[in-house]
Amino acid sequence: MVKKAFNSGSISSSLLSKFYFNHKGNSRWVSTWVQSAGFPLLLLPIYSPFYVFKSTHRKPFTTFTPKMLLLSIVIGFFLGLNNLLYSWGNSYLSVSTNSLLLSSQLVFTLFTSVIIVKQKVTYSNVTCVVLLTLSSVLLAVNSNHDKPKGITRKKYFIGFFSTLGAGLLFSLYLPLMEKIYKHVYCYSMVMEMQMVMELTATVFAMLGMIIDGGFTEMINESKQVFDMGEKAYWITVMLNVVTWQFCFMGTAGMVFITSSLTGGVCMTALMAVNVLAGVIVYGDNFGLIKIISTILCVWGFGSY
Repeated sequence: MVKKAFNSGSISSSLLSKFYFNHKGNSRWVSTWVQSAGFPLLLLPIYSPFYVFKSTHRKPFTTFTPKMLLLSIVIGFFLGLNNLLYSWGNSYLSVSTNSLLLSSQLVFTLFTSVIIVKQKVTYSNVTCVVLLTLSSVLLAVNSNHDKPKGITRKKYFIGFFSTLGAGLLFSLYLPLMEKIYKHVYCYSMVMEMQMVMELTATVFAMLGMIIDGGFTEMINESKQVFDMGEKAYWITVMLNVVTWQFCFMGTAGMVFITSSLTGGVCMTALMAVNVLAGVIVYGDNFGLIKIISTILCVWGFGSY
């Protein structure tokens, strides 16, 4: 279940986020908000083991300590900032370029895992870091040939470094969660912490939306800006909300079951799928430089 949620959520959320911007959606705060606003959906995996399947005698949130609550809130704030940086990058970059750049999070994850959870450094780890770094450098050099229509070089690099920043923050999130999950003994507790984090990230996004014009911006955008009509706008928003929850549920589950580095590696493996999906669905440019960059990305994953 965790693997299916991880795979389907990662790919579909990436494509749907870009769909919003491709059809004249222009609010980075709305894009940030949808990434965490579906947190009530986590009540299902939290409460069903106790009330529906009777597979546990532990009531939800009964072992949720003040320390866990504080950690979840702090990490949730950084998750909200990560979501904002991702939205900025996604608004200015193609799906394939954005996906390849996000693969750099594995580079950061290796270093943060060494520091936070004492991850062992091996030849394959170092090889992976080198190959993925080269992949990102190639994309930067090729920026003039891969900018979406209407995007200036300045906006391209804003998107480029915003996406790298999102990768860096996410690389802190993964090993921190691994360290915390060592004191957690069931998936329901993982989801409880995830729910608090996403609630915090949602509050962060809502504050940004209010400062930037409030929720009236969504209404105006749906009626006057989105080029596929009001109904399609709200369907896009709701689908984004749901698919992002699958993505985060799967990511948290992967880290809990395996490790932060393995979770990062699995995310990187899906980046190659996202690159191809961007080419097929949105007609992203797939020139020689991006082909080489994708090969380096896959090679880096394979070396691990």
